[in-house]
Amino acid sequence: MADSSLLSSELKLAGRLDARFFALLEAIDNTGSINRAARTAGYSYKGAWLLLENAANLANQPLIETATGGKGGGGTRLTPVAVDLLGVWRKLRTNNQHFLREQDAWLNQLPALAGLLRRIAMKTTARNQFVGTIDAIDKGPVTTQVSVTIAGGQQIVATMTTSAANRLKLAVGKEAIALIKSSAVVLVVDFAGYLLSARNQFAGTISRLERGAVSSLVVLTLPGGVNLTASVTNDAVDALALAVGQQATAVFKAYSVMVAVAAA
Repeated sequence: MADSSLLSSELKLAGRLDARFFALLEAIDNTGSINRAARTAGYSYKGAWLLLENAANLANQPLIETATGGKGGGGTRLTPVAVDLLGVWRKLRTNNQHFLREQDAWLNQLPALAGLLRRIAMKTTARNQFVGTIDAIDKGPVTTQVSVTIAGGQQIVATMTTSAANRLKLAVGKEAIALIKSSAVVLVVDFAGYLLSARNQFAGTISRLERGAVSSLVVLTLPGGVNLTASVTNDAVDALALAVGQQATAVFKAYSVMVAVAAA
């Protein structure tokens, strides 16, 4: 399936014969050599033999035949039962891909659900990911400022190069995901009368604190129920006496916000 598909599946026969096993059989069929087939399928020579022997024991009949020397030279070929097994796999794989394409097309007819699944499918190390709607774009000759309103009503502001904004084809009203690494979030418990230049500042309540060997993950719940996570050194946690139920403000620069939009 294509990378844009909403569905995937791992096809197996008998709960253990998977794509890699059949890639080995296919390679043996194509090369006539276990050694070359093992390299093609990503096995060691010993690992390929162990797999084939184990499968043959379970099938109660051999899957390969080997010959040494002779008029036609040595080599390895699949037994008739292995050929049949490989044929069944190819047919099932084709049917499975056809089924997935049909179901993917059906899901894409449900735009709200399809959008939700695509957002969940995005894989990134950024701990903070908020879906929202672009409500303002301030485009300059070099940089562009984008405001994204998220579910809790907060407006997250991102700054990017104007060339990046053009490449993303940003527009007011378009759905977007704001991503912020937890290490980019600073927690403030007392401003002491000072104002900070950081564009994004969100007050909330510490709802969870997970202490690690060196640093802690501190979860701040904002009004509306949105959770924002900061990575804080244990020394800072102790110095500020951070605790669940304490009020704090999450602060991060607009340059620390990445914006993702669905590909056209």
